[in-house]
Amino acid sequence: NVSLSDSQWHTLILAVSGQSFSLTVDCSVPKDVVVETPFPASLSVRRASFYLGNRRRRKGVFTGLLRQLVLLPGADATPRICHAVNFKVATLSVPSVLQDVPAKPVSNEVLKYPYETDMKVTLGARPRCSKQEKAQFWFNASRRGLYLCNGSTWLSMLEVQHRLDYVEEYQNLVTNSETMGVEVFTIPKVGLFAATANRLTPPGSAIYRWTDGKFVHYQNIPTHQAQSWKYFTIGKKIFLAVANFEQDERGQEFSVIFKWSRRKAKFITYQRIPTHSARDWEAFVIQGEAFLAVVNHREGNNHNIDSVIYRWNPRTGLFEANQTIPTSGAYDWEFFTIGPYSFLAVANTFNGTSTKIYSHIYIWLSGSFQLFQSILTFGAADWEVFHIGDRVFLAVANSHSYDSGMPAPSNFYAINSSIYELNITAQMFVKFQDLLTYSALDWEFFSVGDDSFLVVANSFDGFTFSVNSIIYRWQGYEGFVAAHQLPTVGCRDWEVFHTAEGSFLLYSSAKEPLSKVLKLKTT
Repeated sequence: NVSLSDSQWHTLILAVSGQSFSLTVDCSVPKDVVVETPFPASLSVRRASFYLGNRRRRKGVFTGLLRQLVLLPGADATPRICHAVNFKVATLSVPSVLQDVPAKPVSNEVLKYPYETDMKVTLGARPRCSKQEKAQFWFNASRRGLYLCNGSTWLSMLEVQHRLDYVEEYQNLVTNSETMGVEVFTIPKVGLFAATANRLTPPGSAIYRWTDGKFVHYQNIPTHQAQSWKYFTIGKKIFLAVANFEQDERGQEFSVIFKWSRRKAKFITYQRIPTHSARDWEAFVIQGEAFLAVVNHREGNNHNIDSVIYRWNPRTGLFEANQTIPTSGAYDWEFFTIGPYSFLAVANTFNGTSTKIYSHIYIWLSGSFQLFQSILTFGAADWEVFHIGDRVFLAVANSHSYDSGMPAPSNFYAINSSIYELNITAQMFVKFQDLLTYSALDWEFFSVGDDSFLVVANSFDGFTFSVNSIIYRWQGYEGFVAAHQLPTVGCRDWEVFHTAEGSFLLYSSAKEPLSKVLKLKTT
């Protein structure tokens, strides 16, 4: 923030390493600002000097107050720029109803409640809130929040929401082998866990437990080129299903549902289900009934096969086949609800000749899923549904463009992934935004404070698996805008989770036995 004198128009010139970039701003009203010279995406500031602004020679020597200059490598400084001309405005805005407290009596009116003498604002650490402190305020300086005691607990009156500032590496998680997918879940009264779906059969996949602020190995589970895990509960029963891509030692091809044993404090085998190069499980409940859907990717060289939806039989305590849906080299199921309606979207990837095929959205009607809408996708690997306010979005991760009957593109893997929004009037999802991705395999939606984000798993750019994955921030009418670049290697899956230590992202690598935990640093 730079405070200049009388003129509302100011020019800011930033000179770094021999390059200068000028920016003229009018701080009297909000407006879009375009730099005269595009600022480089990456710029070294080692031994650099900064020259800030002037009022032009004809108006005399520059005079003013440089209030703050912060260099944040990799951080998002967008919310810090030019908020108001009046720098006395407090960061924490106080509602007008509280600005005149304590109230003054009008003329000779007698106050009914002698609260002027009781009004008190406590600073410092969290004080006690009892009947004696009722109606008193506490200002928490660290969180910039104002709280009111109701006689037993402190109620938030004003609180500054956290904002995502930047992302930092927090833990290198060494895995049994390359990790195709990861699932983070919480077992009540036990703790937070992460299950990794690992490629190599021995020693199989692993489960890690969050201990002392990091993931620690907890249990190995035999799997056969595992692709993904799905955690779900039915009543008090806790389950974890793995999608196996290969046959076992006996030549049998099963995916397995494991059940949490409270006595052993381990997951044990519960039910084996025949699958065909399974990629993903999705668990959901409709009208009180539990379902489990598996994505069958291919059978031999045939990619056009049925995927299966299983229904929980409470009498036998087993999942039984309920419905089959034709899919093409499918990768992912995504279940979601809108009002009273239930939907299931499948990401079709390859039909044997092309990745340019339709993926489908099904709606639950009269006891089964029926086709609702078809959307053209390009090697679709993932659907992600999310809500922003009252709006419903559906994002598809397109992995590559290939068609045996068409000329090869210059790059199979640099391709748009798309975000669709539900149009209530048209009763269908319509395209909202395209984002350039590089063999995208996963989307993950998350929020920090009042801000919404999407992170994409970019896995391959046609030349290398060392590709930046991107965090996009929701910007309203601008849609999603790139905010952070995260170095990843063969990124396959993202998971967001929250602990007492903060909020984190976990990504799995399909190209090296190393996954990473990243911490979301907030302000």
